[in-house]
Amino acid sequence: MLLSEILAALESIAATRLAEPWDNVGLLAGDPAQSVSRALLCIDYTEPVAAEAAAEGCDLVIAYHPPLFSAVKRITAASESSLLFDAVRRGVAIYSPHTALDVADGGTNDTLADVLGITPESRTPLRVADAKASQYKLVTFVPEDALERVAQALFEAGAGRIGDYTQCSFRHPGTGTFKGDPSTNPAVGRPGRYEHAVEFRLETVLPISRLQPALAALYDAHPYEEPAFDLVRLAAAPEKTGQGRIGNLPSPTQREELFDRVKQGLNLSHLLIAGPQRGAVMRCAVLAGAGREHLSDAISQKAELYLTGEIPHHDAVRAAGAGVTVVATLHSNSERATLKRLADRLAEKLPSLSTHLSRADHDPFTIQ
Repeated sequence: MLLSEILAALESIAATRLAEPWDNVGLLAGDPAQSVSRALLCIDYTEPVAAEAAAEGCDLVIAYHPPLFSAVKRITAASESSLLFDAVRRGVAIYSPHTALDVADGGTNDTLADVLGITPESRTPLRVADAKASQYKLVTFVPEDALERVAQALFEAGAGRIGDYTQCSFRHPGTGTFKGDPSTNPAVGRPGRYEHAVEFRLETVLPISRLQPALAALYDAHPYEEPAFDLVRLAAAPEKTGQGRIGNLPSPTQREELFDRVKQGLNLSHLLIAGPQRGAVMRCAVLAGAGREHLSDAISQKAELYLTGEIPHHDAVRAAGAGVTVVATLHSNSERATLKRLADRLAEKLPSLSTHLSRADHDPFTIQ
């Protein structure tokens, strides 16, 4: 199947527009038009994982953490980005969902909430995402015989998605007027004459991040020398998504039982625990990865237990002083369980895509 089909499925599972602004999510290497038959899922794209992908014949790697994060000036075989150089050379596409998957329904943080047993009806984001403008409305005017060509070019460039629907547009006929100077070569009429042309008003939406590819596609597909178009930045609708989760257990549960649930649910033999270790709790919070930034949210919302990946010493002391039990798994151990769920969801949407969970991928820390 085409990589573009997989990208659409991934976008429907974890919309990249909801990722944190500092993050680098989506397709990091590859061609949406390339064919993909097998995908490898991992947390970190390391040398052992790259070797595993090659051995398994995977032509797509879905790496939770973006292997291309900060700006780079060169990608060569001898640079720090040599893994990316090798992937591009071998035609292996790389995609990262990261914080887009964290906030998504059924994503990384919901996985942790499920491990603890937080009830779905009580569950809310630990911090609701700030509503931010993320889309443009693009309006252009096209002769009827080129309408479908221009629309498809825009769709392929990332325009036309509204929720779970793709290739969305509005079209309405009308009359355009123009007069080109003698140096022009108009597709309709003659230079120097005032012309009337039957055109269609074509409207669609596109993510702000896809503006330049969409405009390039418009200019390439449009028959006019100077396509007319309008761009309107759309106001953000209030989001119901956000980082982390907080909610209630079905009934008060002993902390020791919750520790066992975490070990079993995340396949761990150890946990780092700060604060009270005995007694029953009812209200719990989770945050995959680094939990420092959202600890204050957990405390202010009366969480009694906070499950996260890692947290600094002084923040653990602060949490314990507030009577909050902190359960830390090590960073990537709090994220790894979501890979199996992501693979299952991809299998539902794309039954012909073969997926493989990496065996070479593991947290860099071990407990001796």
